Amino acid sequence: LNGVVDYEVLFVDDGSSDDTAHQLLELSKSFPQLRVVRHARSCGQSTAVRSGVRAARNPWIATLDGDGQNDPADIPKLLEVLRTRSTEAPQIVCGYRRKRRDTWLKRISSKVANGVRSRFLSDSTPDTGCGLKVFQRGMFLALPYFDHMHRFLPALVQREGGKVVSVEVNHRPRTRGTSNYGMFDRLWVGIVDMFGVMWLIRRSHRPQILDVEKQYE
Repeated sequence: LNGVVDYEVLFVDDGSSDDTAHQLLELSKSFPQLRVVRHARSCGQSTAVRSGVRAARNPWIATLDGDGQNDPADIPKLLEVLRTRSTEAPQIVCGYRRKRRDTWLKRISSKVANGVRSRFLSDSTPDTGCGLKVFQRGMFLALPYFDHMHRFLPALVQREGGKVVSVEVNHRPRTRGTSNYGMFDRLWVGIVDMFGVMWLIRRSHRPQILDVEKQYE
């Protein structure tokens, strides 16, 4: 992002028990854009994302997963979508991992999950699970907050009348760490959450705001 846009980098340490926080603080001494947010205990990905967004000081947010599979070099591409669509600027630009570098089980479970979500929520997003996204900070903080909400961001943005755009991005092999997500825990929790989001969508109203001064000129 050097030379592209002014930026800061927030790492959210979700209650790790290793030396992560100390290493990040050491890095921040030579990298002034780096800031660290640390949870006293693990609260999950959605809460970690929300903590990072709340601590951010800029109006636009780019999120990446902590496993290194999302490529930061794709962020300018997502930002360019915002610049070139000024007349109908999207409120969220989602990465689409067309060529995933994951195990066959993760690819299949993700395909099933995305298909089910698309069928029931009509979010028009081929890859809601991709951690690489760019969105408006204020819009995100106005969304209903709940655990696992990060999986349903496109549908929640559409609920608010926002525009969603997907852009194909790079995906890198996982070289360290262990995934906390399995097929069956994603399946059952995802189904419960999906019906909750469906309820939110059906109970929402978007009023048309009239210009009173023009109406009575």
